[in-house]
Amino acid sequence: MKYALIGCGRIAVNHIKAAKNNALDIVALCDIDESKFDILLEKADSAELADVPRYTDYKQMLSEHPEIEIVAIATESGEHARIALDCIDEGKHAIIEKPIALSLADADEIIERAKEKGVKVSACHQNRFNIAVQKTREALEAGRFGTLSHGSIHVRWNRNRGYYDQAPWRGTWEQDGGCLMNQCIHGVDLLRWMMGDEAVEVYGATRQRFHDYLEAEDVGCAVVKFANGAIGTIEGTTNVYPKNLEEALYLFGENGTVKIGGTSTNNLDVWDFADGTEEDAKLQGMEEQTSNVYGNGHTSLYADVIDAIQCDRTPYVDAIAGRNALEMILAIYKSQRTGEPVKLPLKEFASVDMAGEFS
Repeated sequence: MKYALIGCGRIAVNHIKAAKNNALDIVALCDIDESKFDILLEKADSAELADVPRYTDYKQMLSEHPEIEIVAIATESGEHARIALDCIDEGKHAIIEKPIALSLADADEIIERAKEKGVKVSACHQNRFNIAVQKTREALEAGRFGTLSHGSIHVRWNRNRGYYDQAPWRGTWEQDGGCLMNQCIHGVDLLRWMMGDEAVEVYGATRQRFHDYLEAEDVGCAVVKFANGAIGTIEGTTNVYPKNLEEALYLFGENGTVKIGGTSTNNLDVWDFADGTEEDAKLQGMEEQTSNVYGNGHTSLYADVIDAIQCDRTPYVDAIAGRNALEMILAIYKSQRTGEPVKLPLKEFASVDMAGEFS
């Protein structure tokens, strides 16, 4: 399949490697900053792609390469929806980096437009493909937890001034949001997915403690009520000294307890079930080695999207999953803004509605 990447910054190397690992034909690269191209190819050890056409205008790229079938969008978050909608209108399947959009209206438009055009859209929540996550999902679907009591996600990371100085859009309401939208959204996706997907109420609080040069939050916490009666808690921050500590997902059921730990939900720190098996003993303490906090899931996500296109089915992580994760973050933001619990489903809200919150 013919593939193009729009956005060649920090996360792009994972996309190029995933495309190569799945034998996609990379026919074009696009970024408004031409200096990004060679840096990307060096990081991805992809000197053979040096002759791939490069563009600073994605519309020109789409016009000159009608053969493109799959587009990955890895630009600043605030541009995801606009670019995705243009690609969808051109009949391209799309892999959209998180968050899928920064407003619920845009996320809904992506979902509806993709249906109209008959294309597949996947939200890039690649941690769903982590081995530890997949094993936990299998146990959940097999009913091994019994009734769920509660669950929690903790994203305890560090992002310093140097990180934000790399890209001026980071930490802005118009183009990014704060630690919950940027760093914690993968964990929020996992928590909601594991807890039955249907959340009914969110009460949250956010603060800006150590990053006063940003517009958005650097710490946020929330309590979530799920339709199945279970409770979830969310803690996300970029304030941990001096470096990333962990991204951990806990699930507590009447017959099982699991903690997925590591820096990016890649280890099984606790794996305990009432109906223990020999395989359970092997899974306890399992670690999946990763080269960075983004994990190994991009390759698997790409493989799933390719199969979804070929078999005309819904991707494992579809646009609705991307909207669900976005909705949770925006509900926390709205709760901070109003000081009240927020009922779901949330109809209208956007990151820009938080403008001036910490000024």
